Amino acid sequence: MSKIPITAILFSVVLLFCPVCQAEEKLMRLGMIGLDTSHVIAFTQIINNPKNNYGCKVVAGYPGGSPDMPASANRVEKFTEQLRSQFGLEIVDTIEELCRKVDGVLLESVDGRPHLKQVRPVIAANKPVFIDKPVAANLSDVIKIFRLARENNVPCWSSSSFRYGEGIVGVQDNKDIGRVKSCDVFGSSSWAEHHPDLYLYGIHPVTALFAVMGTGCQRVSRFRTQNVDMVVGIWKDGRIGTFRDLRGGKSEAPVLIYGTNGMTKGKSAGYKPLVDEIIRFFKTGKVPVSAEETIEIYAFMSAADASKAQNGAPISLKELIEKTSRKNQERRPQKARRQ
Repeated sequence: MSKIPITAILFSVVLLFCPVCQAEEKLMRLGMIGLDTSHVIAFTQIINNPKNNYGCKVVAGYPGGSPDMPASANRVEKFTEQLRSQFGLEIVDTIEELCRKVDGVLLESVDGRPHLKQVRPVIAANKPVFIDKPVAANLSDVIKIFRLARENNVPCWSSSSFRYGEGIVGVQDNKDIGRVKSCDVFGSSSWAEHHPDLYLYGIHPVTALFAVMGTGCQRVSRFRTQNVDMVVGIWKDGRIGTFRDLRGGKSEAPVLIYGTNGMTKGKSAGYKPLVDEIIRFFKTGKVPVSAEETIEIYAFMSAADASKAQNGAPISLKELIEKTSRKNQERRPQKARRQ
């Protein structure tokens, strides 16, 4: 039997007990697609801060950008350079190249229109992906994205930071207010270039609405006056949830929650609680928000536009989702349908 050199034994012991070596070995590399939103700076600052001890680091980015959308075109160069110079990110030319360099992906493009195209190579590379709001620019693409992820067994999810806001997390267990009966949220439907009205900024309070009320919204109606834009959702158990755009007016709190014993208020807690969930997702592969709930959230917002077009007529979310899914299926190639 050959003897193991004492140096090899000592080196193994050092690797076993050296915290620095262990941290380097377990470091998860993350990449970002779409460097045209302030979220890429905020998220990278949090993730790459050693004090947070995430064991993850954003290391690469693909700029992307939408030339016909000023909110994207006017910021992509600035944010790309900031990520390169301040955080040392490697900027790559293709999403395929990005996927070869990372273990997980954050799809951050501010414009939802390219999301389906951008996520395809990520799913093909079998990389877990968090999709920042909006998931896409229409309900059809939202459903397609989650179908692709499911069919390829790729963990995929999305959420606004409002889901993890103060007074919202754990509200179902809040004995002071009892069982949640209704919820009013306030937000903006004023800027929605290339998207349904609520997709870009309304998504924040609508996400909070579903975090409080849960799934099961059956129908949506929308009413607009000169001063107020109001969307009313009726849940299957008779509860009511509303979204209001006060058209320049200010609300005391963005989320008002009513229960059998009283009421409470909720508000955003910033980005860190969301980033905590994103990191947990990458490390465990477990999706914290189901595809079904996210699809229902986007159906709620799409139904609001459909109701507006029909002068406030109620729109069934189930019928809207089924109709959209059916059209998606009809458009798929014959070979893909059989798989």
